[in-house]
Amino acid sequence: MSREIDYGNLMHSAMRGLIRTVLQDVADKGLPGNHHFFITFDTNHPDAQLADWLRDRYPGAMTVVMQHWYDNLDVGEDGFGITLNFGDAPEPLYIPYDAIETFVDPSVEFGLRFESADENDDEELSHLDDEPEVDDSDEDDNAPRASEGDVVSLDSFRKH
Repeated sequence: MSREIDYGNLMHSAMRGLIRTVLQDVADKGLPGNHHFFITFDTNHPDAQLADWLRDRYPGAMTVVMQHWYDNLDVGEDGFGITLNFGDAPEPLYIPYDAIETFVDPSVEFGLRFESADENDDEELSHLDDEPEVDDSDEDDNAPRASEGDVVSLDSFRKH
Protein backbone atom coordinates (compact mmCIF):
# COMPACT_ATOMS: atom_id res chain seq x y z
CA MET A 1 0.00 0.00 0.00
CA SER A 2 1.58 3.24 -1.07
CA ARG A 3 1.01 6.48 0.76
CA GLU A 4 1.11 9.92 -0.82
CA ILE A 5 1.37 13.35 0.73
CA ASP A 6 -1.75 15.40 -0.03
CA TYR A 7 -0.09 18.78 -0.62
CA GLY A 8 -3.30 20.41 -1.88
CA ASN A 9 -5.24 19.76 1.30
CA LEU A 10 -2.22 20.61 3.45
CA MET A 11 -1.93 23.99 1.69
CA HIS A 12 -5.65 24.65 2.09
CA SER A 13 -5.38 23.87 5.80
CA ALA A 14 -2.37 26.18 6.16
CA MET A 15 -4.12 29.03 4.33
CA ARG A 16 -7.25 28.63 6.47
CA GLY A 17 -4.93 28.81 9.49
CA LEU A 18 -3.56 32.07 8.09
CA ILE A 19 -7.13 33.45 7.85
CA ARG A 20 -7.80 32.35 11.44
CA THR A 21 -4.60 34.10 12.61
CA VAL A 22 -5.49 37.32 10.75
CA LEU A 23 -9.03 37.32 12.15
CA GLN A 24 -7.77 36.66 15.68
CA ASP A 25 -5.41 39.64 15.38
CA VAL A 26 -8.34 41.80 14.21
CA ALA A 27 -10.49 40.52 17.11
CA ASP A 28 -7.71 41.43 19.56
CA LYS A 29 -6.54 44.75 18.09
CA GLY A 30 -9.07 45.90 15.44
CA LEU A 31 -8.53 46.42 11.72
CA PRO A 32 -5.29 48.33 11.13
CA GLY A 33 -5.01 51.15 8.60
CA ASN A 34 -6.99 50.63 5.40
CA HIS A 35 -7.25 46.85 5.76
CA HIS A 36 -10.65 45.36 5.03
CA PHE A 37 -11.82 41.96 3.88
CA PHE A 38 -14.13 40.57 1.23
CA ILE A 39 -15.03 37.05 2.35
CA THR A 40 -17.04 34.81 0.03
CA PHE A 41 -18.44 31.68 1.61
CA ASP A 42 -20.73 28.77 0.80
CA THR A 43 -24.12 29.56 2.33
CA ASN A 44 -25.11 25.89 1.93
CA HIS A 45 -22.25 24.61 4.08
CA PRO A 46 -23.85 22.45 6.81
CA ASP A 47 -22.14 24.38 9.62
CA ALA A 48 -22.70 27.90 8.22
CA GLN A 49 -25.17 29.86 10.34
CA LEU A 50 -27.06 32.80 8.87
CA ALA A 51 -30.59 34.14 8.86
CA ASP A 52 -33.02 32.29 6.61
CA TRP A 53 -33.69 35.46 4.60
CA LEU A 54 -29.95 35.78 3.83
CA ARG A 55 -29.68 32.11 2.83
CA ASP A 56 -32.73 32.58 0.57
CA ARG A 57 -31.29 35.73 -0.98
CA TYR A 58 -27.84 34.16 -1.50
CA PRO A 59 -28.46 30.47 -2.28
CA GLY A 60 -24.98 29.10 -2.81
CA ALA A 61 -22.46 31.82 -2.01
CA MET A 62 -22.40 35.22 -0.39
CA THR A 63 -19.68 37.85 -0.15
CA VAL A 64 -19.51 39.86 3.06
CA VAL A 65 -17.39 42.93 3.71
CA MET A 66 -15.58 43.43 6.99
CA GLN A 67 -14.57 47.07 7.13
CA HIS A 68 -16.15 49.97 8.97
CA TRP A 69 -18.80 48.26 11.06
CA TYR A 70 -18.74 44.78 12.49
CA ASP A 71 -19.37 43.49 15.98
CA ASN A 72 -18.96 40.38 18.12
CA LEU A 73 -16.03 38.94 16.16
CA ASP A 74 -15.44 35.57 17.82
CA VAL A 75 -12.64 33.55 16.25
CA GLY A 76 -12.78 29.82 16.92
CA GLU A 77 -10.83 26.75 15.89
CA ASP A 78 -13.21 25.73 13.06
CA GLY A 79 -14.78 29.05 12.08
CA PHE A 80 -15.69 32.53 13.22
CA GLY A 81 -18.78 34.34 14.36
CA ILE A 82 -19.45 37.96 13.49
CA THR A 83 -22.33 40.41 13.44
CA LEU A 84 -22.59 42.48 10.25
CA ASN A 85 -24.95 45.23 9.18
CA PHE A 86 -27.37 44.43 6.34
CA GLY A 87 -29.33 47.58 5.54
CA ASP A 88 -29.29 48.87 9.14
CA ALA A 89 -30.22 45.40 10.44
CA PRO A 90 -27.44 43.72 12.44
CA GLU A 91 -27.32 39.98 11.68
CA PRO A 92 -25.10 37.39 13.36
CA LEU A 93 -23.24 34.95 11.11
CA TYR A 94 -21.08 31.91 11.74
CA ILE A 95 -18.70 31.09 8.90
CA PRO A 96 -16.71 27.84 9.05
CA TYR A 97 -13.21 28.21 7.61
CA ASP A 98 -13.83 25.33 5.22
CA ALA A 99 -16.89 27.17 3.84
CA ILE A 100 -14.69 30.09 2.71
CA GLU A 101 -14.29 30.25 -1.06
CA THR A 102 -12.32 33.51 -1.27
CA PHE A 103 -10.63 35.81 1.21
CA VAL A 104 -9.43 39.14 -0.17
CA ASP A 105 -7.79 42.17 1.44
CA PRO A 106 -7.72 44.68 -1.44
CA SER A 107 -5.85 47.29 0.62
CA VAL A 108 -2.67 45.25 0.19
CA GLU A 109 -3.64 43.37 -2.98
CA PHE A 110 -3.83 40.00 -1.19
CA GLY A 111 -6.28 37.25 -1.95
CA LEU A 112 -6.84 33.54 -1.52
CA ARG A 113 -9.21 31.31 -3.44
CA PHE A 114 -10.13 27.83 -2.31
CA GLU A 115 -11.35 25.52 -5.05
CA SER A 116 -13.11 22.24 -4.52
CA ALA A 117 -11.66 19.15 -6.17
CA ASP A 118 -14.44 19.12 -8.77
CA GLU A 119 -13.78 22.68 -9.99
CA ASN A 120 -11.78 23.21 -13.15
CA ASP A 121 -8.18 24.30 -12.49
CA ASP A 122 -8.37 26.74 -15.42
CA GLU A 123 -11.56 28.45 -14.22
CA GLU A 124 -11.48 32.22 -14.48
CA LEU A 125 -11.62 34.28 -11.28
CA SER A 126 -14.30 36.42 -12.87
CA HIS A 127 -16.49 36.71 -9.77
CA LEU A 128 -13.69 38.60 -8.03
CA ASP A 129 -14.07 41.35 -10.64
CA ASP A 130 -17.66 41.97 -9.55
CA GLU A 131 -18.81 44.22 -6.74
CA PRO A 132 -19.39 42.33 -3.49
CA GLU A 133 -22.94 41.02 -3.14
CA VAL A 134 -23.26 42.38 0.39
CA ASP A 135 -21.69 45.75 0.98
CA ASP A 136 -20.81 47.67 4.15
CA SER A 137 -22.80 50.89 3.88
CA ASP A 138 -19.81 52.98 4.94
CA GLU A 139 -17.41 51.46 2.41
CA ASP A 140 -15.21 53.91 0.54
CA ASP A 141 -16.25 53.88 -3.13
CA ASN A 142 -12.68 54.71 -4.13
CA ALA A 143 -11.17 51.71 -2.35
CA PRO A 144 -9.22 49.27 -4.53
CA ARG A 145 -11.33 46.35 -5.75
CA ALA A 146 -10.58 42.71 -5.07
CA SER A 147 -9.65 42.13 -8.71
CA GLU A 148 -6.44 44.15 -8.24
CA GLY A 149 -4.97 41.62 -5.78
CA ASP A 150 -2.88 38.56 -6.30
CA VAL A 151 -5.02 35.48 -5.87
CA VAL A 152 -3.32 32.25 -4.92
CA SER A 153 -4.98 29.10 -6.27
CA LEU A 154 -3.72 26.00 -4.52
CA ASP A 155 -5.49 23.32 -6.53
CA SER A 156 -2.64 23.07 -9.03
CA PHE A 157 -0.80 21.24 -6.24
CA ARG A 158 -3.58 18.67 -5.81
CA LYS A 159 -3.36 15.27 -7.37
CA HIS A 160 -6.58 14.52 -9.26
